[in-house]
Amino acid sequence: MSLAGKTALVTGASRGIGKSTAIALARQGAEVYCVSTTQGGCDESVRLCREAGGDAHGLAADISDEEAVKALASSVLSRSGNLDILVNNAGITRDGLFLRMDTGDFDAVMRVNLRGPFLLCRAFARAMARAKGGRIINITSVVGLSGNAGQANYAASKAGLVGLSKSLARELAGRGVTVNLVAPGFITTDMTEEIPSAMKEAALKGIPLGRFGSAEDVAGAVVFLAGEPASYITGQVLVVDGGMTM
Repeated sequence: MSLAGKTALVTGASRGIGKSTAIALARQGAEVYCVSTTQGGCDESVRLCREAGGDAHGLAADISDEEAVKALASSVLSRSGNLDILVNNAGITRDGLFLRMDTGDFDAVMRVNLRGPFLLCRAFARAMARAKGGRIINITSVVGLSGNAGQANYAASKAGLVGLSKSLARELAGRGVTVNLVAPGFITTDMTEEIPSAMKEAALKGIPLGRFGSAEDVAGAVVFLAGEPASYITGQVLVVDGGMTM
């Protein structure tokens, strides 16, 4: 499968799932805009994308800020003319038991994990609709499907992203734009490395395939949804969790 001639944007592309996704898209020939919160944060991702065979550019933006997203979209569209693939991957956690959860921690997670994708989808959807084609792929989580103790804010943001995506899929289908989600399970990233060993061992027992997933596993699902074989799929959640939530 080739994505040659396609332009993609991946948020949270400085590490983890976002970084692997950017590289995987570049490997298929896409031109990739790698977005992080800090200037130069995606330098390594850009280098690896180019080594993989695709052109790449690093951009910095606070995706929860409306004006910053408008400026980001303007920069990409003025340079490339259109965006074919939007991957909303950036996300944060502020875990804590619900009865002790700080309102600021709830709001911060919702701003990045739900408001951010909303702003980005809105910023690029019109151009995609005008071009009569495009792929929006939002990274949710199995936690958004099943909930998780200590992650009420994160689960709410990811569940909200499912509802947003399905609604957008219905609105944009007539314009040839598909909107889908990938829901990772327990994926080995910098974020999950902070989880205590005892909790990891307990989680592993609940995964039928007997291993934690990799960022590359998730990236492969994104590339599939971005490609021609997935042209008749929209409004769906592709779960990548080793069978944990089946």
